[in-house]
Amino acid sequence: MKLIYQVEDRPKTGELIMFAVQQLLAIMTATLVVPIIVGHDMDSSAALFGAGVGTLVYILFTKKKSPVFLGSSFAFINSMLAAFAGGVSMSLGYLGMMLGALMAGLVYVVIALIVKKIGVAWINRLMPAVVVGPTVAIIGLSLAGNAVGDLTHSGVTGNKYQVATALVCVFCGLVTLAVTMLCSTFGKKMTRLIPFIIGILAGYVTSILFTLVGMAADIESIQITSFDSFKALVDGGVSVETFFRIPDFTFLKGLKAFDELDLSYIGTVAVAYVPVAFVVFAEHIADHKNISSIIERDLLEDPGLSRTLLGDGVGSMAGAFFGGCPNTTYGESIGCVAITKNASVVSIMAAAFGAIIISFFSPFIALVNSIPSCVMGGVCMALYGFIAVSGLKMIQDVDLNKNKNLFVVSVILIAGIGGMSMTFGKVTITNIAVALILGILTNLLLKNAKEEDDGQQVSK
Repeated sequence: MKLIYQVEDRPKTGELIMFAVQQLLAIMTATLVVPIIVGHDMDSSAALFGAGVGTLVYILFTKKKSPVFLGSSFAFINSMLAAFAGGVSMSLGYLGMMLGALMAGLVYVVIALIVKKIGVAWINRLMPAVVVGPTVAIIGLSLAGNAVGDLTHSGVTGNKYQVATALVCVFCGLVTLAVTMLCSTFGKKMTRLIPFIIGILAGYVTSILFTLVGMAADIESIQITSFDSFKALVDGGVSVETFFRIPDFTFLKGLKAFDELDLSYIGTVAVAYVPVAFVVFAEHIADHKNISSIIERDLLEDPGLSRTLLGDGVGSMAGAFFGGCPNTTYGESIGCVAITKNASVVSIMAAAFGAIIISFFSPFIALVNSIPSCVMGGVCMALYGFIAVSGLKMIQDVDLNKNKNLFVVSVILIAGIGGMSMTFGKVTITNIAVALILGILTNLLLKNAKEEDDGQQVSK
């Protein structure tokens, strides 16, 4: 792919700010929603702060060679919930999340040390393009339901006119998508580099216009933008906290509960977190294979898998220390790089610093929370689609006329798209991990197959 900005490039200051905002918009919704799903008074602002810190840690370990943003990991949601299970106190639950993230991060550290010792050649043999390509495609395709689901909802609760509202939401989402596509394809200079910002603004303005008309005409079905997040800022009067608030950091709550720790609870947390770390390791490989194909540099070789693992693992620990949520590399960030053709790591660093700064500013968080789900759904149709296409591009040189390759790709696609996940107690192996494991096993099973002159497959 021909990039406009290479990994080591530094855009001009004005462009850099816009690129940082674009990356933040791409990853922010998912990062903020994880603590909302977990509940237990987790602070979304703290999670955003933790994501920024985790990303900077990752960039440091990868020697500024990997343009990926780290955000709150969905894979650890059940693990985080397990930290609060059994009637433990709130403080102990937060301490459990920090301990769990530490254990999961240590898994990455151990694997990184092993990789440093024996190299990455075994990974390339175990996971060639015929395995990794469709797995990366599954990462995008498995998120398709989320994008379409968001596209038909506003996020406003209590609206009883579901059919009419869904139509308005789809229209706003498609406006967002259309503007994003037009800017990316036909835009000149800066317009082509920030299609997501322009698309989201177009969709957001459209949703506000529908909402204002609905309020004026008393038509509830088209009121799809909620201003409750702004109202909450001024409830009880305007104060300093209306504009500036220190996030409720996890370590401030969790470190109070050391005297409540016991071996039984530590064991429970370990069982909830450690196995998931091995599952996310598979997705780590797929994500880095994907971004490597986009920037046309093998990140598993330089800076090396050991460094990307250390960056991801230690960054995840840092993220959980501040925000409770272990971090992971974000497909939305990778998709943003692919569409905008901007692989500048400085842009990712600026986005990370931006996340840290704006986590203290309540109005910005309120603004993001007021963007209807359908608008972000329109953007995500492009983001997730580009992830899927990136995976398919990896297998464009794979000979699918060979049965062994055809079987590998088929097994991965069907297992992944079909949602084949497996649960063992509190541990869930995601459909992506299951698809990857089955693909590896299928490839190993058929690796000694050879072609006869007539094209038929036989076994040695």
